[in-house]
Amino acid sequence: MDALHEPHIACHIEDLTVSYQERPVLWDIDLDIPPGVMAAIVGPNGAGKSTLIKAVLGLVKPVAGHVRIFGQPIRAARRRVAYVPQRQSVDWDFPATVLEVVLMGLYGQLGWLRRPGRQARARAMAALEQVGLSDYARRQISQLSGGQQQRVFIARALVQEADLYFLDEPMAGVDAVTEAAIVALLKAQRDAGKTVIVVHHDLQTVARYFDWLVMLNQRIVAQGPVAQVYTAENLRAAYGGQLALIGALDGSFETGKPAPTDRAP
Repeated sequence: MDALHEPHIACHIEDLTVSYQERPVLWDIDLDIPPGVMAAIVGPNGAGKSTLIKAVLGLVKPVAGHVRIFGQPIRAARRRVAYVPQRQSVDWDFPATVLEVVLMGLYGQLGWLRRPGRQARARAMAALEQVGLSDYARRQISQLSGGQQQRVFIARALVQEADLYFLDEPMAGVDAVTEAAIVALLKAQRDAGKTVIVVHHDLQTVARYFDWLVMLNQRIVAQGPVAQVYTAENLRAAYGGQLALIGALDGSFETGKPAPTDRAP
């Protein structure tokens, strides 16, 4: 069995190229993420981070390359995958209750025409309990704060009981308390053997939150355990002239040593 079809790789990407209007956004991406890690995808604005996730999920058609999820094409593995998009990409004025939004996570299993039964509603309420929002089940989604809306979408992903979670900047624009709650939820999924892949924007928290790291700037700059990849050399290669944004990072970058993590990969 070749590497392409090995099911022990959670996400395998090979020779992936994506273009928008003939302009390359991602170029010749090769990537392997093992199961049971909490992985961050980082890179400067315009690096193609969100596009990479959308290409993996089949939401964007690549020019070349292929993707395997646990050794299968995405169409065969879709029920093992859950996705939380960027919050600003969602129409929060859509007339739906919190519970109805979470139940949408089960439509792939129930079918769009089948009404959710008692068991499905119990699963949705359990997911809301996990994110601390069970008391808001009957509230309109538009009435919630930004951080609460984000947790509802995480509950919508959790209710799918997936093996692989993709989240596109789930901590963007939320307060510190909500961010801590989201990180705890995602780490709990990782500790339960799930794979969590997060597009992340805050370099100062990478070593604290994640154990696997992908640095991207249209091409893969580096990938692997955080302790090996999170170095000054790789940051310079990924961010180039934007290094002024990294001034507050750990002093270890002065020596080129990796920053510490809170968990061995």
